[in-house]
Amino acid sequence: MLNSLQNPLSLLGRALIALLFIPAGFSKIAGFAGTAGYIASKGVPLPEVAAAAAIGVELGLGLLLLVGFQARWAALGIALFTVVITFIFHAFWAVPAEQVMMQQQAFFKNIAVVGGLLTIAAWGPGAWSVDGKTGS
Repeated sequence: MLNSLQNPLSLLGRALIALLFIPAGFSKIAGFAGTAGYIASKGVPLPEVAAAAAIGVELGLGLLLLVGFQARWAALGIALFTVVITFIFHAFWAVPAEQVMMQQQAFFKNIAVVGGLLTIAAWGPGAWSVDGKTGS
């Protein structure tokens, strides 16, 4: 039974993961100055460049993942981005005690998302994708 659901579940999985990144990319465009300020507050050099890169990854690679075009590469790119930002922005071991639980949950949620992205990178986006239609 699950084999017959493989393509719809692959599409749904890609869409749900992309839903985490695409709106975040749009919100960074809308609030670019605030995003750059927040990035700067974490000690990241060239915060405007980092914000633009985040927009490119979240919006650009997120859309590629959604439609399933070069999905394996898009998933790998988003996974790498997510690992890096998780250690910078959700360092639960370095925050005041009252923030530990929230940051720890965000940290492990992001790591779980990386797991889903790596699964897409390993197995591909499924037949209901641009890659699936073109045989990529």
